[in-house]
Amino acid sequence: MKIVLITPEGPTSRTGNKIAASRWAKILRRLGHRVRVATTYAGEPADLMVAVHAWRSAEPIARFKAFYPDRPLILQLSGTDIYGYLQSDPGPTLRSMELADRLVALNDLAWRAVPRELRPRLTVIHQSVQRPSAPRRPDRHAVLISVIGHLRDVKDPLRAAEAARLLPADSRVRIEQVGRAYTPAWAAHAKAEMAANARYRWRGEVSADVVRGLLARSHAMVISSLSEGGANVVSEATVAGVPVLASRIDGNVGLLGRDYPGYFPAGHTKALARLLRRLEREPGFVKQLEQAVRRSALRFTPEQEQRQWQRLLDDVAGEMVVRCRAMVGAPGLEPGTR
Repeated sequence: MKIVLITPEGPTSRTGNKIAASRWAKILRRLGHRVRVATTYAGEPADLMVAVHAWRSAEPIARFKAFYPDRPLILQLSGTDIYGYLQSDPGPTLRSMELADRLVALNDLAWRAVPRELRPRLTVIHQSVQRPSAPRRPDRHAVLISVIGHLRDVKDPLRAAEAARLLPADSRVRIEQVGRAYTPAWAAHAKAEMAANARYRWRGEVSADVVRGLLARSHAMVISSLSEGGANVVSEATVAGVPVLASRIDGNVGLLGRDYPGYFPAGHTKALARLLRRLEREPGFVKQLEQAVRRSALRFTPEQEQRQWQRLLDDVAGEMVVRCRAMVGAPGLEPGTR
């Protein structure tokens, strides 16, 4: 098929939407399709649209369905869609979801935020990562905790740094954070935290290779988000064998499982500090986390993600055939006409 893949404009090429769209384009091409990645749509011929983000891609979605009402559209729901815009701006968000023939979520609990009547359209596709080529070598000089993600409100990005302040004087925990500050205010907050907190370092936006190197040196990774659609960095950490300390939100529990031992209540600094101390002092807890991430990593292989996309496209293609046959057989239509 000729596929147009719509991804919204972002402040950086390292946003989750951009990374996901790039990976999906490669998967769809490997499956034999022709894929054009774009941020806008003006009616160009396409057999199928794959759109990232219901709210941000509302205009291209509506335009595609206006030009080609009988052609399928697959919509990937972002975390800000189902945990944000669905409540704050439901009009365009719901309209995009209703126009879509299939909805894709990134975590197993996303269905709870999707309107009941749209749940039959929902498919979960877990984001994958390649297994690291180099072995993991945790830092020998400190208990290195990585925080990987852009600095913005929904990420609660300085929670790990604040938790590290509560640790006793003999603690060897150090927090290393990478990611672009979305506003000057967040950059100022991170710089002020570095000045006041000897255990914290912010490096700004870095390349994918630097992120992989940081994970390889990490004893654990913290994801403290207040909401998530299904963060790819969780996949990266688990496949690298790095324990994850995660806020207990649907986007994290829907990736790591209900029984994962490394959760803390979102926004709870003291609870995260207790987990950091256990990570530093209890080898048994570390082993428990490592075993849990190894189990989770089985869900995030490229082969599995490609199979999930193949099944979804097979379903969509089957529906297209049924739809075309019905139209050909409708009264007043000659075979071969639409």
